[in-house]
Amino acid sequence: MIRRLLIANRGEIAIRIVRACRELDIETVAVYSDADAHAAHVAAADRAVHIGGAAASDSYLSARALVQAATDTGCEAVHPGYGFLSENAAFARACEDAGLIFVGPPSAVLARMGSKIEARQTMQAAGVPVVPGVVPDDQTDAALARAVATVGGHALIKASSGGGGKGMRAVAPGDDVVAAIQAARREARQAFGKEALYVERRIERPFHVEVQIIADAHGHAVHLFERECSVQRRHQKVIEESPSPHLSPALRARITAAAVTAAVASGYRNAGTCEFLVDLAGASVDDAPFYFLEMNCRLQVEHPVTEGITGVDLVRAQLLVASGQPLPWTQAGLTQRGHAIEARVYAEDAAAGFLPQAGRLRLYREPRIPGVRIDAGVREGDEVTVHYDPMIAKVIAVGETRALATRRLVEALRAFPVLGVTTNIPFLIRLLTHERFVAATIDTSFLDAHAAELVTPPPEALTPFVQAAAQAARAAGTSPADGHGAAVAHEPWQALRGWRMP
Repeated sequence: MIRRLLIANRGEIAIRIVRACRELDIETVAVYSDADAHAAHVAAADRAVHIGGAAASDSYLSARALVQAATDTGCEAVHPGYGFLSENAAFARACEDAGLIFVGPPSAVLARMGSKIEARQTMQAAGVPVVPGVVPDDQTDAALARAVATVGGHALIKASSGGGGKGMRAVAPGDDVVAAIQAARREARQAFGKEALYVERRIERPFHVEVQIIADAHGHAVHLFERECSVQRRHQKVIEESPSPHLSPALRARITAAAVTAAVASGYRNAGTCEFLVDLAGASVDDAPFYFLEMNCRLQVEHPVTEGITGVDLVRAQLLVASGQPLPWTQAGLTQRGHAIEARVYAEDAAAGFLPQAGRLRLYREPRIPGVRIDAGVREGDEVTVHYDPMIAKVIAVGETRALATRRLVEALRAFPVLGVTTNIPFLIRLLTHERFVAATIDTSFLDAHAAELVTPPPEALTPFVQAAAQAARAAGTSPADGHGAAVAHEPWQALRGWRMP
């Protein structure tokens, strides 16, 4: 069993890993940048090591600094969390070369599945359906334009590397295809350092479903059912839930079986996620076509959703698998119970194009509601900086039904006062109470189609939130905190809007 682990990450996921390690009696070593010297994850771990400057490139993205920190502190393993270097094959290889256990798939698998082209070829060979498309050896503008014409004109030009929608352009007949190709290539080069592109047929109004898988080093692989993630903005997930309201039992069985096949075919080990697009247009639900999109070779931000409906601690399972232990369950022993749903609370201004915000959390009160879990990486008085992702917390609700879980999530968001920075909480409340979301008549176009009514709520929509903030401040018996717990004399309403990034 692993005895000491370096956590190559920060914020809420670092704290989540610390919690799992404590249950397994694993000593934890946190890392921190100049900006994170007083961060919550530093206080949570058993030890902490400074690794560099505030910029992520000088700290959390420095493979050299992370490996050095692990070896200097006598760690046996490294958990990358999500984001940063979690899917970086070179970092995983550096850990392996240093004799460290990388809590994730082997570096060779990361390299293979990190290339969307190679991943696509692997899936095709295994019989897992992929979106019809063309992967031209010739990467000239003319060859890629011919590929667009081959798939029918309605196409996605996609970067082979990376994710998050970067290096991707949608085109339709009549569009300037060459300009789209050049823009995708330029963005791919800037984001990933690689220019390779390929072309897929664009599926109109699909549903986006992902399947949680985990595999051990003994040849066993299982799925832990699906998560619905069709509510997204610019290819970034906003709400995740399970079970998917769009899948029939027959379709669920087909998709989850394909995910396990994908895991086995890729030589996968540890926890990961297979993402699929589901096309319900013109087909019965049972027979609907679905297509492999990509494999996320890491723990997902939304993993608590799966934990909520299965009772499985995924981080604990990761650590056991990384220690060489076999999976403790068979596929038949895994079941879904009830419904789980997650929303991410960000320091961002939805009305200003979701502009990230920075500032000190003058007031921060997590709601205490039955059936609601909060995974956070901040405390009252902490600084939300410009250097990293502005996520404040994840709010996860469970219930016997989708309606109950959603009601609990909305209740929790309404009772979650955060002052000092602008947050997306009002936006999330409007989204979750929208008639189409309640009715589960949503696809990947939902957020774009209803952006205007979701991003600028009327003043009355803020009233419960403001009342909750005032109540929390009164209950605390002090003014909101400044720094790390010191009371300030001014009113909390002076800090309602935080500093805005340029």
